Formats: sequence, structure tokens, C-alpha cells
Amino acid sequence: MKELISCFRPPTIGSHTFRGILLVIIGLCCLTPRAEAHVANQSYVYFRILQDSIHGSVQLTVADVNKALDLGLQEGMTPEQLRPFMPPIQAYLRERLAISSALGDHPITFTDEIITLELRNGYVVGTGFKLGNTPSVPDKLKVRFNPIYDVDPTHRTFALIEYNWKAGIHDNESMISLRFAPGDDGPKVLDLSDVSIWRGVWAMIVSGMYHIYIGLDHILFLIALLLPAVVYRGRDGKWHPVKKFRPAFLYVLKIVTFFTIAHTITLSLAALGLVTLPGYLVESLIALSIALAAAHNLKPLFHNDGMIIAFVFGLFHGFGFASVLGEVGLRGEFMTWSLLGFNVGVELAQVMIICLVFPVLYVLRKTSLYRYLLFGGSILLILIALYWFIERFFDVNIPVRWIIDGF
Repeated sequence: MKELISCFRPPTIGSHTFRGILLVIIGLCCLTPRAEAHVANQSYVYFRILQDSIHGSVQLTVADVNKALDLGLQEGMTPEQLRPFMPPIQAYLRERLAISSALGDHPITFTDEIITLELRNGYVVGTGFKLGNTPSVPDKLKVRFNPIYDVDPTHRTFALIEYNWKAGIHDNESMISLRFAPGDDGPKVLDLSDVSIWRGVWAMIVSGMYHIYIGLDHILFLIALLLPAVVYRGRDGKWHPVKKFRPAFLYVLKIVTFFTIAHTITLSLAALGLVTLPGYLVESLIALSIALAAAHNLKPLFHNDGMIIAFVFGLFHGFGFASVLGEVGLRGEFMTWSLLGFNVGVELAQVMIICLVFPVLYVLRKTSLYRYLLFGGSILLILIALYWFIERFFDVNIPVRWIIDGF
């Protein structure tokens, strides 16, 4: 560390600058996306289109169920508490939901799946189902869905395709396919014909790119690897700027490729169910990987270069990516295509980040500002990573609101 400080003298940080850095740390650590799909006074039927079967679920608000059946359901009931009420609910839905196609009628078999959701507008309950008479998936479904209308003519219902790999649809809760209202004559047609392997692969590529975009921990790990990419450590132990752009850029791509190879290995093993690790452990190790990669910038931890770090910790990032594939609805079908598309998306997103960050670092590599970026940026990454590691591994919530209020 003394050698590093003698080589790169960090700037004196004033109180305002320190506060700014601290707020950045807090802001990055507290980012959490939120989304809700349901709206009060509406019911939904979701379809999951698999290779040789069609599944789905019907979801209604507790208030609407009580309007229609007067069951006295209470908000916040658990699935076990709801189970005795499911037979009358399912019988009611069987009368109000009808599905057919060119193959004929598709009888609805309700499953043991009980859905409970607590939303800003109230509580939602639902039940899963499977369609019969599906020797193959038809190109079009005729859907009739008219619950609650007789007791509430302002009620509206919707049909959505939640999952259809060959249509490029995964975990959809917002794109509505059909809308129903009182007075609609006859069933409406749900088109399932616009499908192809390429659409499915492209959706997985987009999913891989999107996960890098929203995955702040993966981005910070990549930045930790990028920070020293435009300098090299000489025999004197000090950093020296690289002389040419192309060799340094290709070297960075090689590091990222090692990262991709590593996470592809563990992603495949986890997706196939061959190796599993607890989620808290995977997320904790990912946070630790950021800290160690950044610490390597301050004092070498390995006799080799960043490729060892990229590969070793890329193995843990692969387990994190596997959880994402589960979240987007990967169910074992088209597994090879899914893994290929997702990994291509991750690689493309990483290359895009490199193309944006590396030229800036290259231009700044001989300036004093770059010294601040390398030294201060690595310390900042270590602090963020340690914050995440403590919260994830020990399952604690470190209070930071008082710091924000103090400013």
C-alpha cells in the first residue's frame, strides 16, 4: 500500500466531496426496482405456453371474490387458510372461463397452486390450471372470460401470455393480449402463431443484456476489472500507462471472455440442476468478488493478472445468473438455446460497457485525474462491496437512513 501511495498520491478530500461520495455509496446500495401489474376492480387470466401443453392461472381481488360468492375472505389469508375456499372459487371460475380452439374444447383442470399477492390496491388470490385436449399447441385459442360482471358492471378482465419461449415472452405481467368487458359477444381470439426459435433466442439475448443493465453488482465487478486496464505494473511495483490502445483493448476483451467462460460453466450446471448453492451464499460471494477485484488494484493479490480474478469469481457470478433464468420462467425446454442466448446477451452488454468506459480511461491514463479514479474508485468499490457482503451473508439490514438525514 505504501508503494501505491508513493506512486499515486491521492487528493485531499474536502467535506463536500466526502459527503458526495458517501451519498453515492448509499444511493447505489439502496437501489431497488419496484413494479406492480394488478389494478383494483380487474381480473386476469395468464397463459403459460409450453412445448406440448398449456398452463395458466386466474387471479382476482379478494373484494371481487367476496362480491361474487360472499365467502367472507379476509385480506392477508395464507394459502393454507384459503385452501378450504378454493373448491367454490374454482367452480365459479369454471363457469366463467371457457377456452377452445380448432382442436375443440379445452377442459380446464384446476391445480393445487394457490396464489396470494399483497398489492398497493389490495389483496389478490388466484388458482393455477392446466388445459386438456392439447396433443399439440394450437395456433389460436378462443377465450371467454366474464367473472364479476353480474354484480359489478364496471369490472374489467384481461388475458395475458405470461410465458411462451418461442414467442420471446418470459415472465410477462404487463403486455395485455385480450380485453373483456360486459356485453362482449362471443369469445376473443388469442393468437399463438407468431413464434420461432429465433424469437426465443433473441428474447434470451435481450434478457442477458438487461440483467447486466440492472445488475449493479455485475457492473461494479466489471468496472473493478476495467480500472487498471490502461496501465501496467512495472518491476518497480508502480503503475505505468500503456503505450498503445489496441493491445490494451484486446487484453480487456480477453479478461471479459474468461469471465464469460467461467459463468457459462456454472450457469449451465445450475440450470441443469447438477449443482446448487444457497442464494444468500452466492450473492455474498458476488459482493466479495467486487471487493477482492478492487483490492487487487491497490495491492496485487495474485502473481498473475486479472484473468485469474475474472475466471474464479466468474464461477460464482454464474450461479447468480442462474437465478435470473429461473425468474424469467425457464422451465427446462429449449435449454441449450436459452443458455446460448442468455450468455451472448451478457457478453454483448459487457462489451458495450467496455466500449464506453475503456476509451475514457485510455484518454485519462496519463493525467492526475486517472490516479484519483484508480485509487479512489477502488476504495469506493471495496466499501460498497463490503456493505453488500455484510447485509447478504449475515442477513442484517444496516441502517443508513440516518446518514442521509444528516446531510
